[in-house]
Amino acid sequence: MVARVDSSGVAVELATPPRRIVSLVPSITETLCALGLAEALVGITVYCVEPREVVGGKTRIGGEKNPDLEKIRRLEPDLVIANIEENLRDHVEMLRAWSIPVWVTYPRTVAEGIQLIAELGAVTGTEARAAAILSEIEPLYERVRIAAARRPAVAAFYPIWRGPYMTINRDTYIHDMLRVCGARNVFAERPERYPTVTLDEIAAERPAVILLPDEPFRFRRAHLADFGGYVEVPAVRDGRIHLVDGKPFSWHGPRIAEALRTLPRLIDPAATTFS
Repeated sequence: MVARVDSSGVAVELATPPRRIVSLVPSITETLCALGLAEALVGITVYCVEPREVVGGKTRIGGEKNPDLEKIRRLEPDLVIANIEENLRDHVEMLRAWSIPVWVTYPRTVAEGIQLIAELGAVTGTEARAAAILSEIEPLYERVRIAAARRPAVAAFYPIWRGPYMTINRDTYIHDMLRVCGARNVFAERPERYPTVTLDEIAAERPAVILLPDEPFRFRRAHLADFGGYVEVPAVRDGRIHLVDGKPFSWHGPRIAEALRTLPRLIDPAATTFS
């Protein structure tokens, strides 16, 4: 196979398509299964929860930030797939020092998340399956993007943590998913990628919709009370505080199709639905 350069700038060359793969990223695990590589997955993280019918029987190698590197080595993988943000450079370098090929990913936009499917298809020798997935997602992405551009963007607040509240700026995948689906991230211009914000600062931005995901922090119904005192905020006034599944907002791969079909109407009930 031809050597390919990954998102860490390293050329990865595989003599044959990998058939013993360790995934260090939950969304990558799901994508590999969609590419028909469930049998090739020999190791996954404790946070790899989808597809449920596959992951239950796989070897767990720890978390994204604290994997058991020796356990990974004992699995004798011919490819490990990691992510710049989710995993640690030292771990990637150690695996590479053991002559274990590591493909590092780093999509920060929806378009890059879609392109990642093609890249993984090329790296794993599953180009045909990747092309079939992309034939559905790429035109859907264009329809949603164009439709959203024709509507006024909806001011939205999307936290990733509570105690203190933390959110996302424009240099994040979640921000771009919100943008593509018709939202305006009210903290897009903050200099930090994951800024800490107060409830008063959130209220001052007057979001029209507040989206409380179940990951990485698991927001629950009790947390809606945090905003109860801010009745002048449009999202509070209009009852548009939603508890949501975080995966469509933050997982790359085939999950993007679900996001593009469901999130525009969640953000703006007047948005067109693309089935």
